[in-house]
Amino acid sequence: MYKSLWLALATCLMALSASSFAAITVTDDLGNIVTLERPAQRVISLAPHVTELIFAAGAGSKIVGTVKYSDYPESAKSIQRVGDLRQVDLERIIALKPDLLVVWMHGAFNQQLETLRKSGIPFFFSEPQKLNQVPDTLTKFGQMMGTENAAQAAATSFSQQLQQLSSQYQNKPKVRTFYQVWGRPLYTLNDKHIVSDAIRLCGGDNIFGQLSASAPVVTVEAVLQENPELIIGTDAKGESKNDIVQWKSFNTLLANKNHNLLSIDGDLMNRPGPRIIDGAKAICSALEQARQHRSSASGKGQK
Repeated sequence: MYKSLWLALATCLMALSASSFAAITVTDDLGNIVTLERPAQRVISLAPHVTELIFAAGAGSKIVGTVKYSDYPESAKSIQRVGDLRQVDLERIIALKPDLLVVWMHGAFNQQLETLRKSGIPFFFSEPQKLNQVPDTLTKFGQMMGTENAAQAAATSFSQQLQQLSSQYQNKPKVRTFYQVWGRPLYTLNDKHIVSDAIRLCGGDNIFGQLSASAPVVTVEAVLQENPELIIGTDAKGESKNDIVQWKSFNTLLANKNHNLLSIDGDLMNRPGPRIIDGAKAICSALEQARQHRSSASGKGQK
Protein backbone atom coordinates (compact mmCIF):
# COMPACT_ATOMS: atom_id res chain seq x y z
CA MET A 1 0.00 0.00 0.00
CA TYR A 2 2.71 2.44 1.03
CA LYS A 3 4.75 1.53 -2.03
CA SER A 4 1.79 2.33 -4.28
CA LEU A 5 1.22 5.60 -2.43
CA TRP A 6 4.85 6.69 -2.82
CA LEU A 7 4.79 5.67 -6.49
CA ALA A 8 1.67 7.77 -7.08
CA LEU A 9 3.22 10.72 -5.23
CA ALA A 10 6.46 10.49 -7.20
CA THR A 11 4.52 10.36 -10.46
CA CYS A 12 2.53 13.45 -9.41
CA LEU A 13 5.70 15.36 -8.50
CA MET A 14 7.31 14.45 -11.81
CA ALA A 15 4.23 15.67 -13.66
CA LEU A 16 4.23 18.95 -11.72
CA SER A 17 7.95 19.43 -12.40
CA ALA A 18 7.45 18.79 -16.11
CA SER A 19 4.55 21.24 -16.31
CA SER A 20 6.51 23.89 -14.43
CA PHE A 21 9.17 23.85 -17.12
CA ALA A 22 7.03 23.16 -20.15
CA ALA A 23 8.44 24.71 -23.31
CA ILE A 24 7.16 28.18 -24.17
CA THR A 25 6.52 28.85 -27.85
CA VAL A 26 5.53 32.20 -29.39
CA THR A 27 5.79 33.87 -32.80
CA ASP A 28 7.75 37.11 -33.16
CA ASP A 29 7.00 40.08 -35.44
CA LEU A 30 9.00 38.58 -38.32
CA GLY A 31 6.99 35.38 -38.16
CA ASN A 32 9.79 33.37 -36.52
CA ILE A 33 8.91 30.68 -33.98
CA VAL A 34 10.68 31.37 -30.67
CA THR A 35 10.90 28.52 -28.15
CA LEU A 36 12.18 28.76 -24.56
CA GLU A 37 12.64 25.76 -22.29
CA ARG A 38 11.54 27.84 -19.30
CA PRO A 39 10.64 31.49 -18.56
CA ALA A 40 13.54 33.84 -19.31
CA GLN A 41 15.31 35.25 -16.25
CA ARG A 42 18.11 37.25 -17.88
CA VAL A 43 16.84 39.37 -20.75
CA ILE A 44 18.66 41.89 -22.93
CA SER A 45 16.56 44.57 -24.62
CA LEU A 46 18.07 46.07 -27.76
CA ALA A 47 15.59 48.91 -28.31
CA PRO A 48 13.98 51.56 -26.08
CA HIS A 49 10.44 50.51 -27.02
CA VAL A 50 11.29 46.92 -26.09
CA THR A 51 12.45 48.05 -22.66
CA GLU A 52 9.15 49.87 -22.12
CA LEU A 53 7.16 46.83 -23.22
CA ILE A 54 9.05 44.49 -20.90
CA PHE A 55 8.51 46.79 -17.92
CA ALA A 56 4.82 47.10 -18.77
CA ALA A 57 4.62 43.30 -18.92
CA GLY A 58 5.90 43.16 -15.34
CA ALA A 59 9.35 41.82 -16.19
CA GLY A 60 11.55 44.91 -15.88
CA SER A 61 13.60 43.28 -13.11
CA LYS A 62 14.67 40.58 -15.56
CA ILE A 63 16.43 43.03 -17.92
CA VAL A 64 20.21 42.72 -17.41
CA GLY A 65 21.25 44.90 -20.34
CA THR A 66 19.80 47.43 -22.74
CA VAL A 67 20.76 50.21 -25.15
CA LYS A 68 21.13 53.98 -25.11
CA TYR A 69 17.88 55.98 -24.85
CA SER A 70 16.15 53.23 -22.86
CA ASP A 71 15.07 55.85 -20.36
CA TYR A 72 11.51 54.88 -19.44
CA PRO A 73 10.38 54.07 -16.84
CA GLU A 74 12.80 55.79 -14.47
CA SER A 75 14.28 52.52 -13.19
CA ALA A 76 15.33 51.62 -16.74
CA LYS A 77 18.03 54.30 -16.56
CA SER A 78 20.06 52.21 -14.10
CA ILE A 79 20.27 49.14 -16.35
CA GLN A 80 23.69 48.37 -17.83
CA ARG A 81 24.16 49.64 -21.41
CA VAL A 82 25.41 47.28 -24.09
CA GLY A 83 25.44 49.74 -27.00
CA ASP A 84 23.03 51.88 -28.97
CA LEU A 85 20.73 51.52 -31.97
CA ARG A 86 23.70 51.51 -34.33
CA GLN A 87 26.14 49.15 -32.67
CA VAL A 88 26.22 46.83 -29.68
CA ASP A 89 29.07 45.36 -27.64
CA LEU A 90 28.93 41.66 -28.49
CA GLU A 91 31.40 40.62 -25.82
CA ARG A 92 29.48 42.46 -23.11
CA ILE A 93 26.21 40.89 -24.23
CA ILE A 94 27.62 37.38 -24.12
CA ALA A 95 29.29 38.06 -20.74
CA LEU A 96 25.89 38.95 -19.27
CA LYS A 97 24.73 35.39 -20.09
CA PRO A 98 21.25 36.28 -21.31
CA ASP A 99 18.66 33.58 -21.91
CA LEU A 100 16.67 35.84 -24.25
CA LEU A 101 17.43 38.73 -26.61
CA VAL A 102 14.59 41.01 -27.68
CA VAL A 103 15.64 43.11 -30.64
CA TRP A 104 14.32 45.64 -33.13
CA MET A 105 15.12 44.66 -36.69
CA HIS A 106 16.93 47.23 -38.80
CA GLY A 107 19.84 47.27 -41.21
CA ALA A 108 22.55 48.42 -38.83
CA PHE A 109 22.11 45.34 -36.66
CA ASN A 110 22.08 42.65 -39.33
CA GLN A 111 25.75 41.64 -39.29
CA GLN A 112 26.08 41.80 -35.50
CA LEU A 113 22.90 39.85 -34.96
CA GLU A 114 24.18 37.09 -37.19
CA THR A 115 27.16 36.72 -34.85
CA LEU A 116 24.89 36.63 -31.80
CA ARG A 117 22.56 34.19 -33.49
CA LYS A 118 25.39 31.69 -33.75
CA SER A 119 25.81 31.85 -29.97
CA GLY A 120 22.53 30.01 -29.56
CA ILE A 121 20.81 32.73 -27.51
CA PRO A 122 17.07 32.82 -28.37
CA PHE A 123 15.90 35.91 -30.30
CA PHE A 124 12.55 37.67 -30.37
CA PHE A 125 12.20 40.41 -33.03
CA SER A 126 9.85 43.19 -31.94
CA GLU A 127 8.41 45.78 -34.31
CA PRO A 128 4.64 46.30 -33.89
CA GLN A 129 3.22 48.00 -36.99
CA LYS A 130 -0.37 48.17 -35.79
CA LEU A 131 -1.71 49.44 -32.47
CA ASN A 132 -3.51 46.16 -31.79
CA GLN A 133 -0.16 44.35 -31.92
CA VAL A 134 1.00 46.11 -28.74
CA PRO A 135 -1.28 44.16 -26.37
CA ASP A 136 -0.39 40.95 -28.24
CA THR A 137 3.29 41.68 -27.66
CA LEU A 138 2.70 42.36 -23.97
CA THR A 139 0.98 38.99 -23.64
CA LYS A 140 3.82 37.20 -25.41
CA PHE A 141 6.41 38.88 -23.18
CA GLY A 142 4.43 37.74 -20.16
CA GLN A 143 4.54 34.18 -21.47
CA MET A 144 8.26 34.27 -22.23
CA MET A 145 9.23 35.86 -18.90
CA GLY A 146 6.75 34.22 -16.55
CA THR A 147 4.75 37.36 -15.73
CA GLU A 148 1.47 36.43 -17.39
CA ASN A 149 -0.84 38.15 -14.90
CA ALA A 150 0.86 41.56 -15.04
CA ALA A 151 1.22 41.35 -18.81
CA GLN A 152 -2.42 40.44 -19.30
CA ALA A 153 -3.55 43.34 -17.11
CA ALA A 154 -1.44 45.78 -19.16
CA ALA A 155 -2.68 44.27 -22.43
CA THR A 156 -6.31 44.54 -21.35
CA SER A 157 -5.90 48.18 -20.30
CA PHE A 158 -4.29 49.06 -23.64
CA SER A 159 -6.98 47.23 -25.63
CA GLN A 160 -9.78 48.96 -23.75
CA GLN A 161 -8.31 52.41 -24.42
CA LEU A 162 -7.77 51.50 -28.06
CA GLN A 163 -11.37 50.37 -28.44
CA GLN A 164 -12.62 53.56 -26.82
CA LEU A 165 -10.66 55.71 -29.30
CA SER A 166 -11.87 53.61 -32.21
CA SER A 167 -15.50 53.98 -31.16
CA GLN A 168 -15.12 57.72 -30.68
CA TYR A 169 -13.33 58.60 -33.93
CA GLN A 170 -13.98 55.90 -36.52
CA ASN A 171 -16.78 57.83 -38.25
CA LYS A 172 -15.23 61.29 -38.07
CA PRO A 173 -14.54 63.30 -41.26
CA LYS A 174 -11.06 62.69 -42.68
CA VAL A 175 -8.25 65.18 -42.09
CA ARG A 176 -5.28 65.21 -44.47
CA THR A 177 -2.21 65.04 -42.22
CA PHE A 178 1.54 65.46 -42.55
CA TYR A 179 3.56 63.73 -39.84
CA GLN A 180 7.02 65.26 -39.43
CA VAL A 181 9.52 62.98 -37.71
CA TRP A 182 12.40 65.37 -38.21
CA GLY A 183 12.80 68.84 -39.66
CA ARG A 184 16.17 68.90 -41.42
CA PRO A 185 16.24 66.76 -43.47
CA LEU A 186 12.47 66.47 -43.62
CA TYR A 187 11.55 62.91 -42.57
CA THR A 188 8.07 61.43 -42.47
CA LEU A 189 6.58 57.91 -42.22
CA ASN A 190 4.59 55.77 -44.62
CA ASP A 191 1.38 53.83 -43.97
CA LYS A 192 3.19 50.69 -42.79
CA HIS A 193 4.41 52.44 -39.65
CA ILE A 194 2.44 52.23 -36.42
CA VAL A 195 2.19 56.04 -36.30
CA SER A 196 0.10 55.96 -39.47
CA ASP A 197 -2.13 53.36 -37.84
CA ALA A 198 -2.76 55.88 -35.04
CA ILE A 199 -3.51 58.60 -37.60
CA ARG A 200 -6.02 56.30 -39.34
CA LEU A 201 -7.58 55.39 -35.99
CA CYS A 202 -8.26 59.06 -35.31
CA GLY A 203 -9.73 59.75 -38.75
CA GLY A 204 -6.61 61.13 -40.40
CA ASP A 205 -5.12 60.52 -43.83
CA ASN A 206 -1.31 60.43 -44.07
CA ILE A 207 -0.48 62.48 -47.18
CA PHE A 208 2.73 60.49 -47.80
CA GLY A 209 1.41 57.13 -46.65
CA GLN A 210 1.77 55.49 -50.07
CA LEU A 211 5.53 56.06 -50.38
CA SER A 212 7.56 52.84 -50.42
CA ALA A 213 10.21 53.78 -47.85
CA SER A 214 9.13 53.36 -44.24
CA ALA A 215 10.78 56.67 -43.26
CA PRO A 216 11.09 58.67 -46.49
CA VAL A 217 12.75 62.05 -46.92
CA VAL A 218 10.44 64.57 -48.57
CA THR A 219 10.86 68.16 -49.70
CA VAL A 220 9.20 71.32 -48.47
CA GLU A 221 7.82 71.78 -51.98
CA ALA A 222 6.18 68.34 -51.85
CA VAL A 223 4.47 69.21 -48.57
CA LEU A 224 3.25 72.53 -49.94
CA GLN A 225 1.90 70.80 -53.04
CA GLU A 226 -0.03 68.28 -50.91
CA ASN A 227 -1.24 71.18 -48.73
CA PRO A 228 -2.15 69.20 -45.57
CA GLU A 229 -4.81 70.44 -43.20
CA LEU A 230 -2.80 69.36 -40.14
CA ILE A 231 0.96 69.08 -39.49
CA ILE A 232 2.17 67.10 -36.51
CA GLY A 233 5.81 67.33 -35.47
CA THR A 234 7.73 65.56 -32.72
CA ASP A 235 10.34 66.77 -30.28
CA ALA A 236 12.92 64.53 -28.61
CA LYS A 237 14.33 65.15 -25.16
CA GLY A 238 17.89 66.40 -25.16
CA GLU A 239 17.94 66.91 -28.93
CA SER A 240 17.38 69.84 -31.25
CA LYS A 241 13.85 70.96 -31.96
CA ASN A 242 11.92 69.43 -34.81
CA ASP A 243 11.52 72.94 -36.24
CA ILE A 244 7.80 72.70 -36.94
CA VAL A 245 7.67 76.51 -36.77
CA GLN A 246 9.20 76.62 -40.27
CA TRP A 247 5.69 76.14 -41.68
CA LYS A 248 4.48 79.44 -40.20
CA SER A 249 6.20 81.33 -43.01
CA PHE A 250 3.96 79.77 -45.68
CA ASN A 251 0.76 81.81 -45.68
CA THR A 252 -1.03 79.68 -48.27
CA LEU A 253 -0.45 76.42 -46.37
CA LEU A 254 -3.81 75.22 -45.08
CA ALA A 255 -2.37 73.83 -41.82
CA ASN A 256 -0.84 77.22 -41.08
CA LYS A 257 -3.91 79.25 -42.12
CA ASN A 258 -6.14 77.16 -39.84
CA HIS A 259 -3.63 77.15 -36.94
CA ASN A 260 -3.15 73.37 -37.11
CA LEU A 261 0.54 73.03 -36.28
CA LEU A 262 1.09 70.63 -33.38
CA SER A 263 4.24 69.39 -31.67
CA ILE A 264 4.12 66.32 -29.40
CA ASP A 265 6.63 64.23 -27.44
CA GLY A 266 8.31 61.97 -30.01
CA ASP A 267 8.84 59.18 -27.48
CA LEU A 268 5.08 58.74 -27.24
CA MET A 269 4.71 58.06 -30.97
CA ASN A 270 8.01 56.95 -32.45
CA ARG A 271 8.42 54.12 -29.94
CA PRO A 272 5.88 51.34 -30.63
CA GLY A 273 5.43 50.60 -26.95
CA PRO A 274 2.67 50.93 -24.33
CA ARG A 275 2.85 54.75 -24.16
CA ILE A 276 1.85 55.03 -27.82
CA ILE A 277 -1.77 54.93 -26.69
CA ASP A 278 -1.14 58.33 -25.03
CA GLY A 279 0.39 59.56 -28.27
CA ALA A 280 -2.65 58.31 -30.17
CA LYS A 281 -4.91 60.27 -27.83
CA ALA A 282 -2.86 63.42 -28.54
CA ILE A 283 -3.18 62.83 -32.30
CA CYS A 284 -6.93 62.23 -32.03
CA SER A 285 -7.27 65.48 -30.08
CA ALA A 286 -5.26 67.36 -32.73
CA LEU A 287 -7.39 65.96 -35.53
CA GLU A 288 -10.59 66.91 -33.72
CA GLN A 289 -9.26 70.42 -33.20
CA ALA A 290 -8.49 70.62 -36.92
CA ARG A 291 -12.09 69.66 -37.69
CA GLN A 292 -13.31 72.42 -35.41
CA HIS A 293 -11.00 74.93 -37.07
CA ARG A 294 -12.31 73.74 -40.44
CA SER A 295 -15.87 74.47 -39.34
CA SER A 296 -14.89 77.88 -38.00
CA ALA A 297 -13.08 78.81 -41.21
CA SER A 298 -16.03 77.61 -43.27
CA GLY A 299 -18.41 79.69 -41.15
CA LYS A 300 -16.32 82.83 -41.62
CA GLY A 301 -16.22 82.22 -45.36
CA GLN A 302 -19.97 82.17 -45.58
CA LYS A 303 -20.38 85.55 -43.85
